[in-house]
Amino acid sequence: MAFKPNYRQARNERSRTKAGKKQEKLRRREETAAQRKSDQEPDAPSEDTESEDTEIELRPPAEET
Repeated sequence: MAFKPNYRQARNERSRTKAGKKQEKLRRREETAAQRKSDQEPDAPSEDTESEDTEIELRPPAEET
């Protein structure tokens, strides 16, 4: 006796593979966009090369009256 088809499982598998392909495509597009951006602005200093002697002053939140 053959098994009856499980349409919900098949649909979930198709949805999962479709979502995976979509995520992969988005990741590739973001990588290429980042590559283009880095190629366009080679002279701009990156945030990682910020000098270490720069101090950031933290202020407490303003009190409301």
